[in-house]
Amino acid sequence: MLFFDQSVGFIGLGNMGFRMASNLMKAGYKMAVHDVNCNVMKMFSDMGVPTKETPFEVAEASDVVITMLPSSSHQVLDVYNGPNGLLQGGNSVRPQLLIDSSTIDPQTSRNISAAVSNCILKEKKDSWENPVMLDAPVSGGVLAAEAGTLTFMVGGSEDAYQAAKPLFLSMGKNTIYCGGAGNGAAAKICNNLTMAVSMLGVSEALTLGQSLGISASTLTKILNSSSARCWSSDSYNPVPGVMEGVPASRNYGGGFASKLMAKDLNLALASAKEVGVDCPLTSQAQDIYAKLCENGHDSKDFSCVFQHYYGGKDEV
Repeated sequence: MLFFDQSVGFIGLGNMGFRMASNLMKAGYKMAVHDVNCNVMKMFSDMGVPTKETPFEVAEASDVVITMLPSSSHQVLDVYNGPNGLLQGGNSVRPQLLIDSSTIDPQTSRNISAAVSNCILKEKKDSWENPVMLDAPVSGGVLAAEAGTLTFMVGGSEDAYQAAKPLFLSMGKNTIYCGGAGNGAAAKICNNLTMAVSMLGVSEALTLGQSLGISASTLTKILNSSSARCWSSDSYNPVPGVMEGVPASRNYGGGFASKLMAKDLNLALASAKEVGVDCPLTSQAQDIYAKLCENGHDSKDFSCVFQHYYGGKDEV
């Protein structure tokens, strides 16, 4: 079993990881952290949290390690298998459990999980003879990470999932077991392709409505009380002036960057090709978000597609 007082290492202190690690601290976990951003590391050091120079040093200091990396599968592989990676020890590692909450392709998750399970523990505890990995990407974005209301989609050993639940519930409100290794990653890319396509549909409809003379706020009320209701219309509306507290209300700052959505759509398309599934809407969405990034909107929230691709107008 994993116990409440165990030491937790956290690697990847970006917009999401910073907030997730902070919530673990609030829950009382003993922490050690690492990030390539020295300024973020200093913030944790000033709070009395041990900061480590490499992922391997985090592993040596922790019973559980969580990685939350915003970039590519290659970056995740480097953190696990690189020269100073978590598995630098080769056949022997310290952590009982490794959790990757990055959004990467399912096959990479499965490959890393296999590498972890081939190791043995430096310090054998209870019945845990070998370390275990869970892929546990999240849904909810920065706002949910801040509030501790993320949803975790978890793949890997069900026993490890049950043991890790206290960790997940310190950072989120929902945990869903998805099956074997890589299934959490698979669930995440399916979720994000749905989110991308629905945001495009809502943005397209609201832009058309404006052009036909109906206000975005009025059309939003209709969508939200009719069969078209979805998260992109009722919780994350893309029209500036319709809803408070969403990226559209702050010039599309914060939230989920368009470049990350483009990356996730690339992952979905690559996975679809691998298993021979045709995904034309995903392909079209990827083209749109790629163009959005090419036009300089890569760091803005993905809902900016309403304004910067469709040319939609603020609500007045």
